[in-house]
Amino acid sequence: MPADLQQAFRLDPAELPNEAVIFGGTDPMREVRRKIERVLQSDFPVLLQGERGTGKDLVARFLHCRSSRGQGPFVKLSCAAIPQRLLEGELLGSEAGSHLGSDEYKAGLIELAEGGTLFLDEIAEMGLNLQKKLLLLLQDGRFFRAGGREERQANVRIVCATNVNLATAVKRGTFRRDLFNHIEVMCFRLSALRERKEDIPLLWEFFAGKLGRRFGKSAPQLTLDVLRVLEQWDWPGNLCELENCIARIMILGDDEAIGEEIQRQASLAHAGDGHLGMSRQGRGVSHQAAAEAMILRVLQANHWNKRKTAEELKRSYRSLLYRLRNVGVMRRSRNRTGYPRPQ
Repeated sequence: MPADLQQAFRLDPAELPNEAVIFGGTDPMREVRRKIERVLQSDFPVLLQGERGTGKDLVARFLHCRSSRGQGPFVKLSCAAIPQRLLEGELLGSEAGSHLGSDEYKAGLIELAEGGTLFLDEIAEMGLNLQKKLLLLLQDGRFFRAGGREERQANVRIVCATNVNLATAVKRGTFRRDLFNHIEVMCFRLSALRERKEDIPLLWEFFAGKLGRRFGKSAPQLTLDVLRVLEQWDWPGNLCELENCIARIMILGDDEAIGEEIQRQASLAHAGDGHLGMSRQGRGVSHQAAAEAMILRVLQANHWNKRKTAEELKRSYRSLLYRLRNVGVMRRSRNRTGYPRPQ
């Protein structure tokens, strides 16, 4: 591969978040980190499973940068982003005059990733015919360009990612069992954000710093009442949704934007269908969160006057105090946002 292309696909480890941000502090994610450490120096394929937005891309980049292939290229292919009829040529490359219609040869991503890592995101979207060709690559490192007859040798590590249960896909006949057996040997499941809510303060700090540099402004302080409300959400979009939430707050401004974001999240929770696939218990938690969020919003609008807030919400003063005690907000601190800071 030309040196300029290899340089274009090379990752700078300094651009990655630190390990604490990528893996967090929960036991399941710490176990993922420990197991990944053991496979860094091998060339076994790796399968990353988890919902959309759980950070599979970040873990793949971390694995590449810390492995013996870290100086080589890191090439990503989203199997869902390219039509199936073009996916084979994108992955394997194509010879001149092939059925793909090109008048000259095209190097595929396998060749571009030579000596490094090829990250196949959303692997479950790959068609069965191409799955067979990927299996041959994994078994002996050989492949053919589309329309080609010359066998080629590849020196790449394959990392796959999916938000689909591949065992179920095998039963349905949409994923090859032999390919599944080959890639699931080193399988790591990444937790959803609702399963690692204790990491929200750390993630807030990281995303706020990242977005602050992007927008050229200081990040809002994460406060205890906002944190407790955010911990109620199911976060179906996971880390991506949290980052977008912080971005909206930063763009709109501090105090007012935080209140508006709480109200927006409350509206989503009240909608009922905002979080598809939510359990009955999860919907109950969200409705409770919505009620508490609305109380905080009205309380903030009334400059923390509890009696006025109770009147506006048409509830007793004692009932309001009880709900505030549950949320963890009983007095106004003198910090700049008007909320008690997290301990």
